[in-house]
Amino acid sequence: MPGFQIRPLTPADKNWVSPVMVAEWGAEIVITHNEIFRPADLPGFAAFAGKELAGLVTYFIARNECEIITLNAWRQGQGMGAALIDATRQVAVRAGCIRLFLVTTNNNTHALHFYQKRGFIISAVRINAILESRKLKPQIPLQDEDGLPIRDEIELEMYL
Repeated sequence: MPGFQIRPLTPADKNWVSPVMVAEWGAEIVITHNEIFRPADLPGFAAFAGKELAGLVTYFIARNECEIITLNAWRQGQGMGAALIDATRQVAVRAGCIRLFLVTTNNNTHALHFYQKRGFIISAVRINAILESRKLKPQIPLQDEDGLPIRDEIELEMYL
């Protein structure tokens, strides 16, 4: 049995999701494929270890596709990220979605490994897409803490 519990986000959670987005993503908004998302306004799931927030996923469903907008697991190696993805996948299947997908950046090698290990495949690479994203969200740094340039969007998907 995992040392955490997952529950759907509720409207009352919006009060704490927004500050988490600022702390983790640099702003209340997230940009993917040149589209602005406000994770605090999206459905999702929270993972708790006791009363402590330990993970969070937000998603957006349109047509027959579900996009994971944000995923954070602050206790790595415990299966929390995988459980949050699985909860989202189950919602997507129930909603009639045929595809679950997400976008990350070229420098996020940890995420690329994590998602591919869980059955996602790289379906698109948008070279220099982050240049456009920075026009909407200037908080996106030019490089990460390891000095890798943050430049391209990488889309990963799985069919449901």
